[in-house]
Amino acid sequence: MGAECRYEVVQAAYVKLALHALKHPSAAVNGLLVGRLVEPSSTPAVVAVVDAVPLSHHPHHLPLLPTLELALTLVEDHFATQGDGLAVVGYYHANPRRDKADLPPVAKRVGDHIFRYFPRSAVLLVDNKKLEEAVKGKSREPVIQLYTRDSSKSWREAVSDGSSQLALKEPSTNVVLADHVTTKKWEKIVDFDDHLDDISK
Repeated sequence: MGAECRYEVVQAAYVKLALHALKHPSAAVNGLLVGRLVEPSSTPAVVAVVDAVPLSHHPHHLPLLPTLELALTLVEDHFATQGDGLAVVGYYHANPRRDKADLPPVAKRVGDHIFRYFPRSAVLLVDNKKLEEAVKGKSREPVIQLYTRDSSKSWREAVSDGSSQLALKEPSTNVVLADHVTTKKWEKIVDFDDHLDDISK
């Protein structure tokens, strides 16, 4: 189903998920992607990812279905009140080690869970090597890899065939990201783990 879609990630969502990964460089971080199906009748359909909601930097919290369900419910409720037709459209994950570039089983399980609610869901994996280059201002390439679910119910990386399924809405996004790193904006990122530790966050 995901192969029939094009995913456009806006700058705010992209920068937020990258800053979340940078805030916890030695931990696996993850979160939810919020957006909407903007052109369902076009070929391919277009899913706009307009926000990212940081969930966790404690890997042991993520596999717990009650924690995930609670986070999904809170996020869905929050965005439902805004009346923009926004919903959870996917999940993002960053591995703790720079050299680890595989989508871990836990990310696939969370992706499967979201897929039940949104059949065009995507999983974005932060490429830590590309993130490092982007932060140094050496790359304009997206620091994320797109995974979609195929007909065999497996999550596969979307191959780049010239008509990429993944696009950054604003071309200067990595420049903005590098600027945010310079000003240490990652310190303002609060995830669901932080909220559970201190509900004032």
